[in-house]
Amino acid sequence: MALDRITLSTFRNHAETRLDGARQVNLLLGENGAGKTNVLEAISLLAPGRGLRRAALADMASQSGRGGFAVSALLDTLDGAEPVKLGTGVLAERPGRRVVQVNGADATAISLGEWLAIGWLTPAMDRLFMDSAGARRRYMDRLAVAIEPSHARHASRYENALRERNRLLSDEQAPDPTWLDSIESQMAEAGSSLAQGRARLVEALSAELAAYPTEPFARPALTHVPGGSIKEVEFADQLAANRPRDRAAQRTLVGPHRDELKVVMEGKAMPAAECSTGEQKAMLIAITLAHAALSAKGRPSVLLLDEVAAHLDPVRRAALFERLKDSGTQAWITGTEAAPFDEIAGEAKVWQIDSGCAVAV
Repeated sequence: MALDRITLSTFRNHAETRLDGARQVNLLLGENGAGKTNVLEAISLLAPGRGLRRAALADMASQSGRGGFAVSALLDTLDGAEPVKLGTGVLAERPGRRVVQVNGADATAISLGEWLAIGWLTPAMDRLFMDSAGARRRYMDRLAVAIEPSHARHASRYENALRERNRLLSDEQAPDPTWLDSIESQMAEAGSSLAQGRARLVEALSAELAAYPTEPFARPALTHVPGGSIKEVEFADQLAANRPRDRAAQRTLVGPHRDELKVVMEGKAMPAAECSTGEQKAMLIAITLAHAALSAKGRPSVLLLDEVAAHLDPVRRAALFERLKDSGTQAWITGTEAAPFDEIAGEAKVWQIDSGCAVAV
């Protein structure tokens, strides 16, 4: 078990919801719009980033409240120590600022990744392989943070330096070369760490996927395609050499902000974007399960699965449940009815969600 005593206060349609007695597999059942995904979103905020919906903080607060919200949970640290209390939210008097606490002490959102690895799969991700390269970069970074929490800092430092360099390049006056040298040095250091983290992620996922059978989930072959050199000194040289071209374009044309995740379906040697909807979903599930297994090595891990079982046939559902039980991660799964979960009903904790209220079944 990873999380328990999860509380949501004035979060979305949940006025005051508490989930106690969590197990390794947890089911949230209810009609569409009842608030099941809202629970998953709340849990996802106990990790760095903007949560599984990437929503604005103001949109998460209940419309019937004063503009603030709170989410908290107890984390089993797996070492026999007392559970750690993680909390996050927004104060009504400061609606645009997120507050994070660990055991009652103020902390940063990035530091949450040092306590808990969280991954998720939602219907909105079904178009990942056909989406923009930017969406796949964000996907790689989210997965990487769950395995290497420091990845979040490298991404933040690189984005800040990239924005500053692009601002200098777009100025009417030619930028000061000395100032560009300083910015590019920061970009090279953070960008190299960022790209190498993505490369390590893809390598680890590929090794994990290689141990999986090709059925019932399609096995994808993953490749990290860097947008520049992943070596710090070489990347710094690229940035310096590209200044005239970047100045003309008024933006930086090389670097990890142009990385790509290439996904091909093994067996067919077909790009994922050209595969059927069912094949794409199967590959996405395979990656999600492989990542969950990697995340659970050495620290608590949580996997959030939104409406995933409803679109699987009985064979794939059985395979999914079996892998979840062997993964070492705590799973939270939503569904509109209990029937698809008959195989795990006896060992799962079940809550019925209705109009923002959770009742243990």
